[in-house]
Amino acid sequence: MEALQVFLLVLTVFVIVFIFKGLIIVRQSETMVIERLGRFHRTLESGINIIWPIIDRPREIEWIYAQTNVEGIRIVRRVRLKRIDLRETVYDFSRQSVITKDNVVTEINALLYFQITDPIRAVYEIANLPDAIEKLTQTTLRNVIGELDLDQTLSSRETINSKLRAILDEASDKWGVKVNRVELQEISPPLDIRNALEKQMRAERDRRAVILEAEGRKRAAILEAEGVRESEIFRADGEKQAQILRAEGQAQARILVAQAEAEAIQKITDTITKSGGDPAQYLLAVRYIDTLKEMVTGQDNKTVYIPYEASGVLGALGGIKEMLTNKAGTRG
Repeated sequence: MEALQVFLLVLTVFVIVFIFKGLIIVRQSETMVIERLGRFHRTLESGINIIWPIIDRPREIEWIYAQTNVEGIRIVRRVRLKRIDLRETVYDFSRQSVITKDNVVTEINALLYFQITDPIRAVYEIANLPDAIEKLTQTTLRNVIGELDLDQTLSSRETINSKLRAILDEASDKWGVKVNRVELQEISPPLDIRNALEKQMRAERDRRAVILEAEGRKRAAILEAEGVRESEIFRADGEKQAQILRAEGQAQARILVAQAEAEAIQKITDTITKSGGDPAQYLLAVRYIDTLKEMVTGQDNKTVYIPYEASGVLGALGGIKEMLTNKAGTRG
């Protein structure tokens, strides 16, 4: 009886252990590679999975965790995991010394973003996946930087990142890994090179400042010249318009004066004609009188000689006066 109880107790414990070992819960974005009797059997999906504890065992994978403590010291921890993380992983590589095309030793710190897409190949196609990715990144980085000068290295980070990503993605595809992107965190040339680059940059900035200042003065001079030119054009145009307006005013004035003189002459002519006189002699006499007035006007003593023909004209003017006077008396 006691032997039966012991047997049942052992059996119960065995069943409990069997169930405990055979029941596996896999979290989201994780998987496990199961081997049966040393050969690949299947991969476990997220959720509840049941295996045979004795004949089925999960295959472990080596992994690296890199961390930096509070003192700034980088600590690398190597572990063996049964669960494979399918999420994107960020790996921070330590500083690598590379040589550029112009033989400058430079330290570069890179970040690698990769993701396991095929856990079977990640386990069976490579012995140590993190080490393989790290070494591949280091060698690829040296090859890419070795094709570039220091100036190109400092100014072509995006190009370097694209080349590294393409090469690493193609090389790691057989391992079931997808390299999403590579980022260069820091490029540190030697101290003397950095000092020389700083001096070069300072000189370049000074040169640009001088060029900008010269271009500013040039632009200001151009604008000033254009302002003077436009001002002269506007002034000349104003003077032109003023002269045109003055000429038009003088022309209008002369036309009005001429029209007034013509109307006066016409009235005089009509009056003299009605009186029986000669209008031409009257007008000629008036012109003689105006001329004589201009000749005798002034401070200097002048001797004026009147032509003989003028006496006849003046006599005609006297006759016209008597005629007009007689006509006026007749009307009265």
